[in-house]
Amino acid sequence: MLKEERAKFIISKLNDIYPTTPIPLNSKTKFQLLVAVLLSAQCTDVRVNKVTPKLFSIGRSPIKMSKLPISKIYNIIRPCGLAPQKSKAISKLSKILVKEFRGRVPNDITELEKLPGVGHKTASVVISQGFGYPAFPVDTHIHRLGQRWGLTKGKNVAQTERDLKKVFPIELWNKLHLQIIFYGREFCTARGCDGRVCAICRTCYPKRKKPFIANKP
Repeated sequence: MLKEERAKFIISKLNDIYPTTPIPLNSKTKFQLLVAVLLSAQCTDVRVNKVTPKLFSIGRSPIKMSKLPISKIYNIIRPCGLAPQKSKAISKLSKILVKEFRGRVPNDITELEKLPGVGHKTASVVISQGFGYPAFPVDTHIHRLGQRWGLTKGKNVAQTERDLKKVFPIELWNKLHLQIIFYGREFCTARGCDGRVCAICRTCYPKRKKPFIANKP
């Protein structure tokens, strides 16, 4: 099966399983989405969704959040991990949004990446899920699946993102990003599938005999 054939099969399979793709992180505004995505680094979406209601009840906007003591933010987001860095970043980016962007989240990925605690993946998620612009955020799980499915040989997430953007149509990027995440969590987990177990792995590589070992980012 050629790469293009694998890509078409993957699209069809994921559309069958996940015809709709709800956003995993709960938020009511683009600012809240930005903060939630920042908190999700090295943390589960479930845990973030448990923490953010309390945080957003007192810091629902950049103005409100910028006035909170960092210690207050820290105490609320502590269960998410990396709380010292994340609480400082949330405070700083809120003040920047108030001062430089009139309290609004910029719809430019370059501007987003300049904000404290906001890397390329976080900015890509906000651009795609918040503004609806085409983006293909790649985390370590999507990086691993992309390799298992023969769509990339990238040694890092940046290369994997470039390769996936080439093989998948741009109009599908935003939905596919979420579909791959959902599928990876349910069927192609790090421990549950070694490249020979799930339906996509078996179809893409029916003759694979040994466990597939992905390049780590």
